[in-house]
Amino acid sequence: MSTKLISRYIGDEKVEIIHTPTNSKLITDLPPDNGGKGRNFSPTDLVAAALSSCILTIMAVSAKKDNINLEGTEIEIEKEMTSNPRRIAKFTGKIKFNENISKEQRKKLMTVLKTCPVTRSLNPDIIIDISEG
Repeated sequence: MSTKLISRYIGDEKVEIIHTPTNSKLITDLPPDNGGKGRNFSPTDLVAAALSSCILTIMAVSAKKDNINLEGTEIEIEKEMTSNPRRIAKFTGKIKFNENISKEQRKKLMTVLKTCPVTRSLNPDIIIDISEG
């Protein structure tokens, strides 16, 4: 399966990205820590967003099988960069489950973290520290 995205530089250090199956659009911007204005997600912010979204989506698939309502569950994720070379070094995150999910169910849902395709696609040098919080 493949999905086509079209990215176009629109000036002022911004890129518009079009998801061709739906024509959804988003704009990225150069981050302040790299000399930009930080008006939108940076490209590496999108990696953090992809990781957290993927984890929640995979959890939702697992939760559905066990008739668990995952609605309201969220991940707060922080991305850390290195400067030489400039790259993502670490993701630190906390998953906040909704109050209706039992301790046993939470434990089971936490086991699916490493099955997320984004997690599996990242360089193994990137530290991923996601816990319940």
